[in-house]
Amino acid sequence: MNSISTTNDDGGPVPAPSPAHGAHLPGLDLLRALAVVWTMLFHSFLVGGLGEDWAWAQRYGWMGVDLFFVLSGFLIGSQVLKPLAAGGRFSFREFYVRRAFRILPAFWAVLAVYLLWPGFREAPGMEPWWKFAGFFVNLSIDYAENATFSHAWSLCVEEHFYLVFPLLAWLLAKRSSVAGFAALCAAIVLGGIALRSAIWLHFDALQPARAWFVEDIYYPTWNRLDGLLAGVALAVWKTYRPGAWARLAVHANLMSVIGLATMAMAFWLFRDRTGLLGNSIGWPVLSLGLALLVFAGAQAGSWIGRRALPGARWLAMVSFSLYLVHKPIFGLVYAHAGDALEGRGYAAFAVYGIASLLAAAVLHYLVERPGLRLRERILARPRSVSLPSAIESTTS
Repeated sequence: MNSISTTNDDGGPVPAPSPAHGAHLPGLDLLRALAVVWTMLFHSFLVGGLGEDWAWAQRYGWMGVDLFFVLSGFLIGSQVLKPLAAGGRFSFREFYVRRAFRILPAFWAVLAVYLLWPGFREAPGMEPWWKFAGFFVNLSIDYAENATFSHAWSLCVEEHFYLVFPLLAWLLAKRSSVAGFAALCAAIVLGGIALRSAIWLHFDALQPARAWFVEDIYYPTWNRLDGLLAGVALAVWKTYRPGAWARLAVHANLMSVIGLATMAMAFWLFRDRTGLLGNSIGWPVLSLGLALLVFAGAQAGSWIGRRALPGARWLAMVSFSLYLVHKPIFGLVYAHAGDALEGRGYAAFAVYGIASLLAAAVLHYLVERPGLRLRERILARPRSVSLPSAIESTTS
């Protein structure tokens, strides 16, 4: 069969911790499960699309990664900010050990398969391994020639967030103010609008030359801060204004309706996905709508969070592994059964999806879970030497 299409770009989830208080929130599981399925629907372009039945969901499926960014900003933000707000101890070591063992084992395993088995690749070309290992492939990629494993771009954005946010939060916690935080948020949002607009206006005339939209707007970290910022803003609100959070929680269903209406506005702004309108103001509008849905999902009494949907928790649990493997699995199934599945819509997506779920389960249970058990053993070991107090803890 011919090489599968690589004319679109990618998005996907990364794992995030549970909220700092440890309570299980089925609404967030549901959102994570919906986001990964939505992303998979988008990536069905790799196998020629799944027909008109799925076109309505497939078209905007790339927004699934933005939902994951909002979720990550909220969950990571809550984890980091809770001890800082209480004037207690925040361990940088524990934070980075937890993140490393949550992400790196599965990521390195998949990267190794990509490198050792060329038939696993969903596209002919691939960037050098060190760009993936260093988590900066999103800043330096020839997308037209090297689209294999390009969905690692979102992991790069997350890794940059993990590196910078805890230190920034630790520094700002010493001089916390509503006005200062609001000014920082406004600067990031307005700066993002201005930067993306300038890039779009500069490169639009060069559109035939290269995949500039992917390489210069969609992938770089500095253009994708809106979703993470929206999630962090939710975490700041929940941590520093718990009373206001609780008062609005009783209106969670109304917030979900407003969130869906805001999402509809984002759909309209992104009706031309590579156009100036969407890539200037579309990102903050989309992130606001998703943040309202995440807020609703974080409330146990909301429509979204009231009860656990069967299978959603498991799908959310394996979503990172599923994201890592679904594109190459799509490619493998397409190479061996694409002709038989062509034009079969629901049946085709079921085959591609089941194959991806099986591969994700293998990766999760054989690599992710052992990595998490090793992490807990490492963190449980007594430490003979403490880090300097300026790094290991914070004061009120």
